[in-house]
Order: sequence, then C-alpha cells, then structure tokens
Amino acid sequence: MKAVAVLPGKPNSIHLADLPKPSVYEIPNGRGVLVRVLRVGLDGTDKEINAAEYGQAPPGYDYLVIGHECFGQVLEVGSNVTELRPGDYVVPTVRRPGGSFYDQVGQYDMTLEDTYYERGINLRHGYLTELFTEDPEYLVKIPRGLKHVAILLEPTSIIEKGIIQAYEAQRRFKIWRPKKAAVLGAGTVGLLAALSLKMRGLEVTSFGKQTGSSRNLDLLEQLGVRYISTDDLTIREAAKRYGPFDLMFEATGYSPVAFEAMESLGKNGVLILASVTGGNRQHAVPADKINLDFVLGNKLVVGTVNANREYFEAGVYDFARAELEFPGWLSKLLTHPVTGLENYQSMMSTLTTDKSAIKVYVNVAYDRENS
Repeated sequence: MKAVAVLPGKPNSIHLADLPKPSVYEIPNGRGVLVRVLRVGLDGTDKEINAAEYGQAPPGYDYLVIGHECFGQVLEVGSNVTELRPGDYVVPTVRRPGGSFYDQVGQYDMTLEDTYYERGINLRHGYLTELFTEDPEYLVKIPRGLKHVAILLEPTSIIEKGIIQAYEAQRRFKIWRPKKAAVLGAGTVGLLAALSLKMRGLEVTSFGKQTGSSRNLDLLEQLGVRYISTDDLTIREAAKRYGPFDLMFEATGYSPVAFEAMESLGKNGVLILASVTGGNRQHAVPADKINLDFVLGNKLVVGTVNANREYFEAGVYDFARAELEFPGWLSKLLTHPVTGLENYQSMMSTLTTDKSAIKVYVNVAYDRENS
C-alpha cells in the first residue's frame, strides 16, 4: 500500500513508501474501523518535518508517514462498533493518549508527559496513505453536506479549542462578554480564526504583512473583517484606535508578535497563542510594563495545540453555521489541489514555494458517491 513518508532526522527525505495494508481486526475488542483516505491537507508542520526539524518514526519503523489533516470514508467496521457504519464520512483526530490521568479521561491534548503521540507528527504514522484503521473514539462523523470542506476541520479544531478555553477561563468573571477581537496572521489558521470569532458575534480586526489585493484579504472582506497591514499601523497603535481587544488570537509563527499582543490586550482580555515556534530567537520586551498590566488588568494567556474530539465536534457545528451565513466561503480556502500520492514532490514543492496557496491538499482517492 502506497504512503508518503520521511526519514526523521534526514532533511528533504520525502519519498513513497510501501506500508502494510491495514485490517479492521488490528484494533482489539471488535472496535476497529477501516477508513479509505479521500483527502489529506498539508501545512507548515509537514514542511518542517520534511526539513527534519522534528518528528519521530513509530516503533519498528525507520520512516514516518506524514499527513495529519485527513478526510475519509468508512469501508468496514468491527463487530462492536455502533457509532459508525460503512459509507459514513469521517475526520480522524491527531493526538493519541499516553499514560497520564488526563490521557486516560479523553483529555490527551492536556497530557502531563513529555512524550506525546500524534499521527503523522510524532511516533505514530499519519494519513498520507490509502487506508488506515482506527478506534471510533478518534473518528468524528461528518455530515454529507459538509464533506466538501471537511479537510479544514483539523486546523479549525485547534482554533475552537483556544476560543472555547478562553471563554471557560473567563467564567471566573461570572459574566464575560467580549466585543472586539484581533487575529494576528492572515494565513489559513488566521482566516479560520476570523471566521470562528465572527460566528460568535465579535467585531474582528485582522493583522498581517500583506498590502494591496490578494485572495486572503478578499476572503476577510467577505466576512466583514477589518484588515490592517502592520506596515501601515502597528498592533499597539491599532489597539488604541480600534480596541480595546477583549480576545486576541495569534497565528503568525513569529514569536515576537506574541509579546506585542501582550502589550495590546485589553483589560480582562485573553490572548490565545497558536504558533508552535522553534529556534533561539531573542527579543527585547518591556517586561515590567507587561507584567504590571497583566496583574492589574486581570489578563490571561492560553496556548492551543492539537485538540481532542470535543473541539473537532465544535468545528463541525461552526462549519454548518458558516455554510448558512457565508455560503461557499470555506470552499474558497481550498486553493491548491494535488492528485495522487505519487505526486509527493509536487505537493511539497507547492507547500514550500507557492506563496499564493491558502490550503494545499492531496486528492488521494475519488469519492465514489460522486462518481
């Protein structure tokens, strides 16, 4: 069975591997689900793994099958699976449990352990292959009316997690009614974050480096989101003019922006950090002022990373609402399709070099329901 893999620790080692064909019986207690992969989305994580910045192969393998944004269709279920049936559409989650208490109660994205297990990222094979098996606990059923945009659900789940946890944290105020939000970054995650915040009724301002016209900025305009280029106005200046920002979502991949956001966050506000940054970048900040403002202003910072199924399900709900309020908007994010696993070089090249791409994705197999 074909699969796209890398050799962890070896830069630019992406290749076509031969993976054993899975069986529904691999999952114990009759709880196996065999899924045919239809689409797999690619993002910066896949690019960084191919650059050997991180990622480990599963035990017994010297390669790691990449791809963690997946949409597929159920082919077969085990004797004790009642949640799904053949023909259902599903999106699998990414993180898998370790041994801590949180792992064992379904909060595996909150593990206390240093070692983590993520399909397509660390110690577990991903979804850039033809078939996979999984326990239904890690498969989220997708309504047929959303199957055309379901490949966007995994990145959306991370956004949902951050926003939901911000609201949960601010329950300490008994009543917390944010009115204005800022999204830092106008890439795929930034666009989806702007959508999610609009769906919650907030006035949203988006920040980025782009100037002039672009597909991303057109999409923000269609949502009714204000866009500001930081070449024209800094985040601090914009906060004074258009704030205070009660909720800020950082999705730039550039860590100094996080500290500028801390300076710009409104009182009783929450800053959500979604960027996973590596390296040893140094940045001078007004530490005393940030510390003082956070203490006196009752401010919070929360991080969000690969989510559990609760947040995938929240994303399904928001997608359904978005398709009603902004019909066709989500589909416009799917800009750069690649057909077939054998075109792995093309998919990686597009992901790495094409700056116009919002979402690069691979059509692994055709949906037989539409053929």
